[in-house]
Amino acid sequence: MNALRAPIRSGVALALASLPALAHAQSSVTLYGILDAGVTYVSNTGGSHVVKFDDGISYGNRWGIQGKEDLGNGLSAVFALESGFKLGTGRLAFGGSEFGRQAYVGLASPWGTVSFGNQLDMTEEMVFLYNISAWASGYAIHQGDFDRFNGDRLPNSVKFMSNDIDGFKFGGMWSFGNVAGSFHQNSAYSVGAHYAHGPFTIGAAYTQLNNPYGIYAFDPYAMIGTHTFLGKPTVSVDPATGAITDLYSSTSFPVDKQGTFGIGASYALGKVTLRGNYSYTTIKGFGQSSHMQVGEAGASWQLTPALAFDGGYQYTHFEGHHWNQVSAGLHYLLSKRTDVYVSGDYLKASSGVDPVIGYSFAPSTSSSQADIRLGMRHSF
Repeated sequence: MNALRAPIRSGVALALASLPALAHAQSSVTLYGILDAGVTYVSNTGGSHVVKFDDGISYGNRWGIQGKEDLGNGLSAVFALESGFKLGTGRLAFGGSEFGRQAYVGLASPWGTVSFGNQLDMTEEMVFLYNISAWASGYAIHQGDFDRFNGDRLPNSVKFMSNDIDGFKFGGMWSFGNVAGSFHQNSAYSVGAHYAHGPFTIGAAYTQLNNPYGIYAFDPYAMIGTHTFLGKPTVSVDPATGAITDLYSSTSFPVDKQGTFGIGASYALGKVTLRGNYSYTTIKGFGQSSHMQVGEAGASWQLTPALAFDGGYQYTHFEGHHWNQVSAGLHYLLSKRTDVYVSGDYLKASSGVDPVIGYSFAPSTSSSQADIRLGMRHSF
C-alpha cells in the first residue's frame, strides 16, 4: 500500500544538480518511508494462544528513495530504491535483500515508462487495491498469497507501464530466470490493465511464475494449513503424540508453474466505497494441477475526515477444502502522517485443514483461528 510521501529535497539532490549537465536538465530525489508496530493477540497458533509484538502489518515497514532527471523532449530518467525491514529487530525483510521491496532504473516518456530491476508485478499494479480484507487488517491476505494479491515483485525484470489515457492504463513485464541453458526456468511474466471513470474503477491482471523460488517458494502447510498438496503429503504426524512435522519447512515444495488471473472493481457512493475481487490460480507440479478460487467483497467507510472503517469477507476453495474469513479494521488519524488502529480477523476452515490467517502465524490445531491487533503507523 502506498504511503503518504513528503518530498524532501536532500543534499543528494543538490549534489546531483551541481554536476555538469544540459541547461534544461533538472534532478530531484525524494526520501520516504513507513513505520508500523503494535501488539497482536492470536487465538491458536500451533496449539496455544499468544500475545505478541508484531510490525509491518497494516503497511509494510520501509524506507525508500525515488529520483527523476529531466532529459528534455518529454523524456526523464527515473529510479527507485526501496528497502523493507522488521522494526522490532531492525533486520532486513525479503530474505535479507538490501532493497527487496523495489530496485529499478528506467526511462519515462509521454507514452509510458520502461524500467529494469526488481519491480512490482501487474497483479499489484492493477488489482491489489481491491483486496478489501487486507485494507481492514494487514494479516488478511488471500490464502497463502497464491494469487499474489498481497503486492509482490518480479526480480531481474524488464517492465513497461503506460501513462494514463482517459482513465485507462496497461502494462507488461518479463522476469529473466538467468539460468544457463534454460530461458524458461525461474522466469516469470505479468500483464494487466486498469480503467477508472468517475466513481467506478476496474482492473485485471495475469501473472505466471515458472518454478517459483526464493521468497516465493512453496511451504504448503505453513501457507494454507493443508496436510496434502498436489497429491503429496505436506506433514508427518506422530501417532503417539499427534505432533505435526512440516515436511517442507526447510526444503521448498517443488512447483513447476504458478499462474494466477485476478480481477477487481470498486464503486464510490459518497463516503462509502464498495470493493470486490475474484482470482483463479493454477498450480502445477509432479504432473498434477490444482486450482484455487477466491471471491471477496467488502467496503470502506469514511466515517469522519479522521476516522475510517474497512471490512471484508473472503471465500476460498482449493482441492476440496473451503475457507471462510471475515476481517475488519478501524483507523483514526492523529495527523496526516500518523494514525492508530484496531483490527481483527476470524478464519474458519473445513475438515482436514489447520487454518492459518494470511501465512502470518503457525497453523491452528482447531478448525478456526482469530486475531485482534492494536497498532500505530507513521509515514514520512
